[in-house]
Amino acid sequence: MAFLPPTATFTAALLLLLLFLHTPLATSSPLNLTGDSLSPYEVLQGYNFPVGLLPQGVLKYKLDESTGRFHAYLEGSCSFSLEGSYQLKYKSTISGIISNNRLKNLSGISVKILFLWLNIVEVVRDEDELEFSVGIASASFPIDNFYECPQCGCGLDCANSNGKLPAYHQWPTSPGPKLAGI
Repeated sequence: MAFLPPTATFTAALLLLLLFLHTPLATSSPLNLTGDSLSPYEVLQGYNFPVGLLPQGVLKYKLDESTGRFHAYLEGSCSFSLEGSYQLKYKSTISGIISNNRLKNLSGISVKILFLWLNIVEVVRDEDELEFSVGIASASFPIDNFYECPQCGCGLDCANSNGKLPAYHQWPTSPGPKLAGI
């Protein structure tokens, strides 16, 4: 399906989720972000995902290393627009199963495509691309679109937002998403 515009918004949100799910130094018991623990962003990097899959402000996380099951906790729900095309929503709790280069059974993250809100259910890293699946379709984006964490309310354009969602602006050109569908 060709309903996903070539933007980094969808990719950034998915990458943030993937980063959170792939914590390399996690133990079989749940981990919380306290003291010297790894941040959820460091955990994502340990599973070969960029930090930009998660928005700024993840308060804590739990990871069961034996199953890969994880939960990430935000202060509240979070939404923002990326590149003026994608709108993303994160619930206050994000969960799924993480393994190297793969996040699956995701819940708590959705993307608005046209007029429909669809749940992002899987993110897979294939070399320098991230593939995001909403079940019925998927889109791939360059991984370098996810090196920066978006902020709730303003995404990646907070300096120009004045407390509002960012206006559309041109991003450097890059190949559009590879679509696989239905």
